[in-house]
Amino acid sequence: MGERPNFLFLITDQQRADWLGCYGHPVLKTPHIDAIADSGTVFDNFYVASPVCMPNRASLLTGRYPTVHGLRYNGCFLPRSAVTFVDLLAASGYRTASIGKSHLQPFTGRAPLMPVTDEGASHGEAWWRSDDDYGQEEPDHYGSDGRYVFETPYYGFQHVDMVTRHGDRCGGHYEQWFRERAENWRDLYDSANELPHNYSSPQAYRTPIPEALYPTAYVRDRTIDYLTAQNDKDQPFFAFVSFPDPHHPFNPPGRYWDMYRPEDFQNRLPYQAHRNPTPPMRWLHEQWRIGGSQMTPETAMMASDEDISQVMALTAGMITCIDDAVGDIMDCLKQQGLHDNTVVCFNSDHGDYLGDFNMLFKGVSPFAGITRVPFIWSDPDSRRPTRTGALASTIDISASILSRVGLEPYAGLAGKSFLGNLDGTAGLRDDLLIEYNDNGARLGFEAPARVRSLVDQRYRMTIYTGQDWGELYDLETDPDETQNLWDSAAHDEVKARMSLRLAHHLAGLMDESPRAQRRA
Repeated sequence: MGERPNFLFLITDQQRADWLGCYGHPVLKTPHIDAIADSGTVFDNFYVASPVCMPNRASLLTGRYPTVHGLRYNGCFLPRSAVTFVDLLAASGYRTASIGKSHLQPFTGRAPLMPVTDEGASHGEAWWRSDDDYGQEEPDHYGSDGRYVFETPYYGFQHVDMVTRHGDRCGGHYEQWFRERAENWRDLYDSANELPHNYSSPQAYRTPIPEALYPTAYVRDRTIDYLTAQNDKDQPFFAFVSFPDPHHPFNPPGRYWDMYRPEDFQNRLPYQAHRNPTPPMRWLHEQWRIGGSQMTPETAMMASDEDISQVMALTAGMITCIDDAVGDIMDCLKQQGLHDNTVVCFNSDHGDYLGDFNMLFKGVSPFAGITRVPFIWSDPDSRRPTRTGALASTIDISASILSRVGLEPYAGLAGKSFLGNLDGTAGLRDDLLIEYNDNGARLGFEAPARVRSLVDQRYRMTIYTGQDWGELYDLETDPDETQNLWDSAAHDEVKARMSLRLAHHLAGLMDESPRAQRRA
């Protein structure tokens, strides 16, 4: 490895692995992200630590599972005492920046699904809400004119340009910038001024906000500003560039709205394709049949094939909008003479069912649509197209970046460096753990679901705490996960072996820091 490189880490929100041209999508066009893949390593088996925004983003930064780092479900927060790999980069002389969505602290101001009732938890809630260290992403800071002065370092980031929420009405520094540049911003934010369209799918909204003022353009432009300012070539940088799309609502701006046609997309995996649906799947199907409503706009739901085709077309428009922004960012990187010493990564924080078994969004069922995400690593030391089948996880990112820089890992880092797999080598780990913790009782569960999955090169096994049923899928013979083998006597040995491996993973979930300073 050569001199310490810069890092440009590009990440999207709620994008499946198979929704990129370089991952084989037959319709979606992503030439600029594909170009990064053509000069780097594409990971075909990259999984999240948790298929939810906040827990997985915290796992990316800490290299720890949600059970350990503490941000276990959306609406919680990552303790400011948590050590991140960005802390180590900054301490070693890197300039560090977070541009776009961070989501390490709550950003809606809405009450949680489960009200805090016991006295101890109430005191805890009052403590962190009274401390600005845990409220910097909340909307109250961005309601006034000007620019909120963000307190840094923020989990290791020295520069923060914050974007919160989703869709065309994001918050944070973007919201303040938007109000300054759009004199008619109230009209643009008024749902009565939605542009005409004939879409009927859930959360389809044709925004009147022009492309140049849309959040994707904001993230692009602030990133270009940051790269342009990197004049000191002797001090490397780490830029975490986070787009809030293609997360719903489905509102691609301008020309991206009708760039793709719904009739060009088919739902390949209808509900009927699953031979023995699990209880939450059956619950969702029944709610759909009787016209039930979602608990929240983010809760998983089912939709018709027609609606799903519309959602797919709009999602494709949002992704191509991001791809064009990535192209502009990469052009800037090259124009500034930075490309030849910059590691470029592309990733997403989790996926979306996006029609699998007629489901949308994300939820308790850990199908590959929400747990398998794109990951591309393009390194200046080897700009050649490579693919690897290595099982890798979000928790491995921190260990890999630290290894690339030549920094020792910190205590409690659970990830493994995948630098040895960049040449296409498959071996990294035999299996990996995926956690899911709900923050409310929904989808037919009487209590918030606690779900643990083990994935190896052939099977995915999932247990649901307190339930007498589970999931087991043979990913070799059934890659779409359409037949649950949990009750198959022929697979009892497989289930027993994976249960033991899962038990070992769970037994190892302990933060090894701080270490003992005395014998007793």
